[in-house]
Order: sequence, then C-alpha cells, then structure tokens
Amino acid sequence: MLNYNQAFNTQLVKLKEDGRYREFVPLSRMMGDFPHALWHCNEDQQKEVIVWCTNDYLNMSHNKQVVRAFQEAAQYYGVGSGGTRNIAGTSYPHLLLEKEMADLHKKDASLTFSSGYAANEGALSALSNAFKDMTIFSDAKNHASMIQGIREGKGKYQIFKHNDMDHLETLIQDLPLTQPKLIAVTSVYPMLGDFAKLEDLCDLAEKYNALLYVDEVHAMGMYGPEGDGLTAQLNLQDKVHIIQGNFAKGYGAIGGYVAGSASVIDYIRSFASSFIFTTSIPPATTQAALESVQYLRKSSVEREKLWQNVALLKDALRHYNVPFVKNDSHIVAVIIGGASYCKQFCDRLLIEYGIYLQPINYPTVPLGQEMVRITITPEHTLEMISGLAQALNELLNENTKLEAA
Repeated sequence: MLNYNQAFNTQLVKLKEDGRYREFVPLSRMMGDFPHALWHCNEDQQKEVIVWCTNDYLNMSHNKQVVRAFQEAAQYYGVGSGGTRNIAGTSYPHLLLEKEMADLHKKDASLTFSSGYAANEGALSALSNAFKDMTIFSDAKNHASMIQGIREGKGKYQIFKHNDMDHLETLIQDLPLTQPKLIAVTSVYPMLGDFAKLEDLCDLAEKYNALLYVDEVHAMGMYGPEGDGLTAQLNLQDKVHIIQGNFAKGYGAIGGYVAGSASVIDYIRSFASSFIFTTSIPPATTQAALESVQYLRKSSVEREKLWQNVALLKDALRHYNVPFVKNDSHIVAVIIGGASYCKQFCDRLLIEYGIYLQPINYPTVPLGQEMVRITITPEHTLEMISGLAQALNELLNENTKLEAA
C-alpha cells in the first residue's frame, strides 16, 4: 500500500535540506506606523522590526482616504460580495472601478478579477482558446500566473529568451501574417527589476500582426503621469492591446484586472474560468481600490518621495560597497547565492538587526541566484536606509572573510 503521508514528507524533507522550505514570519503592520511592524516571535513575545520587502510600494493600504472609503463601504455593503459576478456578486463599485481602469489606460473597457493571478490565468487561457491556431509568445521571465494561463489554454505557445527581441522575431516570423498570435510580457520584471523593451515589442506586434499583452502589476501607481504604468510613461498605451494589472501592490488593496477593446474584454468576461467561477471582490475592497486609483491619479507626492528614496537607497548601497543588480526601477535586488545561506542571512538580519527581508529562492529565481529583494517605500527614512546598507555590508563582509579563511 502507498503511504501518502510518507511520500509527502519525503518531498518536504528534501525541500528543507535544500534550504528552500518557506517559513512564514507573522507580522502586524500597524496603521500609521509603517514601515515598522511587530514580529510575533512566539505566542508570548513580539519585537519591532522594519519591513523592507513589501509589495505595498506606496503604503496606500494605510492611506487615510483609502481606509475611510473601505470603512464607509463596509458599513453600507457589508464584508462580502454575495457571489460570482453573474450570481448576485456585481455591485455598483465594480462598475465604477472598471470604468475608472478603462479610462486610466485609455481603453474601451476593463474587467476586474479576484486577484492579479486570476486575471492573468483567466485572460491568457481564454485568449489562447480564442482561435484554433492561436500561438502565444511568452517571455522566459514571465510570472507563474501568466505561464499557468498560457499552459491551460488549448493553443500553442513558444518561449523566447528574456528581453531578446531577435529571438522573438526569429520565432514569430515563421508564422503567416494571417495566423492569430499574441506576445505576452511584463513591463517591470519583479525580481531583478528590469524593464520590458516595450517600444520594440510594439513594433514587432504591429509588424507581425500580433496582439500585445502587457502585465503592468509592478508598475501601477509608481510609473506614468497618473500612476498609469510604464506603457503610459512611454506613451505607448494605444499600441498595447491588452493591459493587465492589480490593486494589491501600488494601490494597497487586493484584486486584478484587464483592460482593452470592448470586444476583447467582453470575450474574456464570457470565457475566462477564473472570472466566471470565482466570488467577486467584496464591494468595500472594490471601493477602497477605486479610491486609491483616483487618489494617485491626482497626487504625485507619493511617487516623488518613492523615487527620491530609491535614489537614496542605491547611493547608500554603493557607499557601503553592497553589490546590487543595476536597473532603472524601484526594485533593488542583492544576490546572496545558495538557498541555505540566503535563509540564514535573512534570519540574522531579522534577529540581530530587526530588518525584515525574505529570501527569494528557486524556482522564483535560478539555482545559485538566491537573493533578497528590497522594496523601499515613501515612509522609509534616511536613517533606516543607512542602517539597512550598513547591516548588509557587515553580513556580506563576514561571509567573504569566512570564505577567504
């Protein structure tokens, strides 16, 4: 007889031996005190730490106007949505948010999902099935949600080397101009923080009669004149056919969306399983997301402060000789190498310095490229930045001395 639990445990033991077993660190991110948080070390003990790896890039989850919008909507609508969008789960805030996102991206329509993952998975799987001979060309560094959606579809797909436009063109030029095709990329890649070559991608999509699908999840709120993403910053919104984003990062809430032409959005609405069969975003959360989007369309204060802090962080790392991946984005990656060592490195930062960073391991990054991913916010101070850079310098130099010995 097969012992299922033993089989599961064998896999878990291997994961722990490799240093890739994920452990959660329970934190309380208290309103008005971010980036400080309380680390619940155990049931009886708490320790104040500084968070350096949040995706709440602009701290909009603590924005007073956004919180107030959530509270008022919860009092009016309650805490749940009541069902799927087709069965009692469509509220007025859903319609307002979808209208807002369409206007933000200068598209005919948009559609909200329960998460950014669900948006990518549902939209790409549905688009893959739109034509019997559809082929999707996917960047090698695309997110797991995009990969899953593409694999779930019935169409063919090809993976091109990351940001390699020559390789993409070599693949796509083999197909007839009349054959349906779609190029799927990410505007700001979340691990190393590099940008997609959006201008070149727009040219290739036009040249080879392909749809261009851009995941803007890590750009929304921080890039563009109204927080409307890297495509807007580069004035390419009219050349990108489908834009996907979410509300869980720059906007500080939860949920995802796609924006595009009226026909493509209606098609996704009608065929995306992750939309049709999932309970909708609660109205109060939807209202909070809408408030956050509208706030950041008018206010540039948070963006300006974020980019000032990004520059200060990179300067501090250079000053303390901490090597980091060069890019033009807000994401700062420091390669540590070795899953077990990377975890020990992060544990020491937390315990000895009160600095919360999480190890990024395989399969998120290649083996041997384990890293910490620093995401600064407008709320981090110069003193905090200096403390982080100094702590990283001390631990990295300590390991270098050990290796030399």
